[in-house]
Formats: sequence, C-alpha cells, structure tokens
Amino acid sequence: MNMPQIVPIRDLKNTSTISNLCHETNEPIFITKNGYGDMVIMSMETYEKNAFFNDLYDNLEEAEMDLQNGRVSGIDEAIEEIKSRYDL
Repeated sequence: MNMPQIVPIRDLKNTSTISNLCHETNEPIFITKNGYGDMVIMSMETYEKNAFFNDLYDNLEEAEMDLQNGRVSGIDEAIEEIKSRYDL
C-alpha cells in the first residue's frame, strides 16, 4: 500500500508539479494548512474512478436492503426495468 502524498498548501503555487504528482500516483493528494489537513486534490481520472466505485457501492447497499426487505423481482422484470432506465 502506498503512503499518502501530503503537500503543504504553499506548494500549490507550483501547479505543474502538483498536477504531475496527481497523475503519477493516481491517488488523492492531501493538502495541509498550518500542519493540519485542509483539502484533497486528485486527477480527473482518479475522481471518476472513485465516483464510479462510490456509485457501485451505493447500488450494492441498496440491493442488499431490497433483499433484506423482500423487495425482489424475477429476472424478466429486472431486464425490462434495466431496458427502460437506459432506453434500450
């Protein structure tokens, strides 16, 4: 596991270096101010990957709750619902 990148806020003036760091590590970069966590920055690719997985986990959690509460349907109904959601 990689150690998180921690950068003081004063280093943000060197935008090219910070941008390169974001793209090289594919991880969020933690920005500190006066020695304390202040912000997190990341490449668009990392943001999109994280957003995808957050959405996936939310959907899985919702599906688990549906199962626990007996809100289930047959495969044919599920396929039709998916088709209608995505205009297929």
